[in-house]
Amino acid sequence: MTTPRSATPGCPEVSVVVPTYNRAALLHRTLAALAAQRPAGPAFEVVVSDDGSADDTRAVVDAFADRLALRYHFQPDEGFRVAEARNAGARLASAPVLVFLDTGVLVGPDFVAAHRAAHQGTLGTGGPGRAVIGYTYGYNPYDPCPGLAELLAELPPAEVVARLADTRSFQDMRHPEFAAVDFDLSRLVAPWMLSWTVNLSVRAEDFRAVGGFDEGFRSWGVEDLEFGYRTAGHGVAFAVSRDAWAIETPHDRDTEANLASSRRNARRFLDKHGEPPVELYWAIYSRGILVPLEQELRTLSDWAKQARDLDVRAELAAAVAELPAGGRIAAIGCGGALPPSWPATGTLVDFDEELLRQAAADRPAAPARLAIGLRTPYDDASFDLVVVSSRLTGLHDRWGDDLRAEAHRIGRDVRVHLPAQ
Repeated sequence: MTTPRSATPGCPEVSVVVPTYNRAALLHRTLAALAAQRPAGPAFEVVVSDDGSADDTRAVVDAFADRLALRYHFQPDEGFRVAEARNAGARLASAPVLVFLDTGVLVGPDFVAAHRAAHQGTLGTGGPGRAVIGYTYGYNPYDPCPGLAELLAELPPAEVVARLADTRSFQDMRHPEFAAVDFDLSRLVAPWMLSWTVNLSVRAEDFRAVGGFDEGFRSWGVEDLEFGYRTAGHGVAFAVSRDAWAIETPHDRDTEANLASSRRNARRFLDKHGEPPVELYWAIYSRGILVPLEQELRTLSDWAKQARDLDVRAELAAAVAELPAGGRIAAIGCGGALPPSWPATGTLVDFDEELLRQAAADRPAAPARLAIGLRTPYDDASFDLVVVSSRLTGLHDRWGDDLRAEAHRIGRDVRVHLPAQ
């Protein structure tokens, strides 16, 4: 369904995609806030993508047909399919900028204009653009803002922000990460970790280039981070816009169930992308370890520089000497130089992409994997011997137990060159 909005004639510059499921009352508030954009702002359309609602969602959409340029997509209720709903909404969208906005989020009067301005200079350039994270007040399920629901029922969003902007529990829960880099996300190793689709915009061409959201995620969480990871890999820069602010309306959520689902989905993320950043993400968040991924990635980067010239050929050669004839062997932390005795098909694993490339060039028939070794794709007992080299020493304090456990899972026998526990 598509209906015109006379206040924004012409081709839309921005498409706002709102996935929804059985939240008609919250959707009404979101659409009302979008309908209250300042008239001087850019032309925009709203695509409501319904994941199988059985309530009055369609009637709510129809009620705004004379106030918004609306498109509506409905897909049958076949379980949690928010990734598929977003993709379907994006396919219906016609603007060069896509804004993904959750149902129940109330935007400010300059929201659309701010997202459009954040992409200024990136449209039609031929190169990767920008992913814009809109600052979202009120989203902090672990420390909800007292009285927020009551204020939102009485005041327009802009007045609520004016009253509560300095209240810690009202601020975006990512605020400490934003503030630590003065809101300059180019200073982060993993800005994709902050790319939540509660309020996020990208160019439509970048969305299409990376293939949209992975529809294999069929429960809550991680599908937006995985999309952000691929987007970053495509060369898209990340930025945060405080002008493109919004407020998440308090509503019931099963936080514990969401956390459990997110941890399960972290494994799908890892299975799809086994590189060190995702491996660390899985290791941290699937186990509830309270340490920022950004910190662990910086530790890895610093250690990689220190270990660049660490020669582990003697360790690998000693392992080969113990290998039975025709045995299968893997080196976790292989480095860039292999001993002459290393088998032509001996598996190579290292966290340094350049060194791994050098080792793989020396043994072109050998399987090579860019990874730390915390969790690998290999089956149990895949190898007769696994050697964990001293190239992992700098990660030993936090991850030594995990490295040993993984080596013992995939290897019938293990040689570990790490400090004693």
